Amino acid sequence: MRGTTEATDTGARARGRGGTGRDRPLVGVVGYDLPPGRVARWPEGGYGVPRPYVERLRAAGARTAIVPPGEAGAPEELLAPFDALLLVGGGDVEPTRYGGDAQEPHTYGVEPERDALEILLVRTAEDLRLPILAICRGMQVLNVAYGGTLLQHLPAVPGLGAHGLPLDEGVAMHEVRLAPASLARTSLGAETVRCASHHHQGVDRLGEGLEASGWSEDGLVEAIEAADGAWILGVQWHPEETAAEDPAQQALFDAFVERARRRGD
Repeated sequence: MRGTTEATDTGARARGRGGTGRDRPLVGVVGYDLPPGRVARWPEGGYGVPRPYVERLRAAGARTAIVPPGEAGAPEELLAPFDALLLVGGGDVEPTRYGGDAQEPHTYGVEPERDALEILLVRTAEDLRLPILAICRGMQVLNVAYGGTLLQHLPAVPGLGAHGLPLDEGVAMHEVRLAPASLARTSLGAETVRCASHHHQGVDRLGEGLEASGWSEDGLVEAIEAADGAWILGVQWHPEETAAEDPAQQALFDAFVERARRRGD
């Protein structure tokens, strides 16, 4: 397993830059599809991204742009302006995409257009050598994009602890152990990190070309990354929720943005 970046002073260097272009790399963020009525006075619905993701990327020195589900065009064309790709949290991946049970009663928030776009962009970003950071649902999409499967409802899996539930207001805080020399470990700069999570699904069988690099105390896979050393990393927790107070979590965004800045090197 090979890490491809260092969580040194990249955040300080990023925040100290005031330039444009590669000095402030542009990160494409796939947005939520907001249905009609989700936002007051948006009768036709819309697209959006929770603010903390954008704030953490800006703190690392990046510019951001939302890519809405259903966007037309070849994936290479859609990714052409970007230096990196971020997949954020959200509802469940459509079960039929990984051979899951389409009738599982706890499935929620499925967005087929978003699934399709994110999976297509992941595989194209890999070909283009764009860095990919995939958070919570994003990590699940990453695994499915590589042919992996998901545990559809963690509370029904014997032996697993509390990981929070996405539709509740509470957050489960727990520790995650990161593999030595992994991209996850070098990016966060710590062997063990305390993480905020609220998800009811998780990785089951790993996708081809991915390897696990982080685990919670109950053994659930909490981080996955490319086995060939490419800057492709998924984390099952929500680093954007605690990064303002936790330097290790901000270091993840710093490392991601620094790799985007250097991707042509």
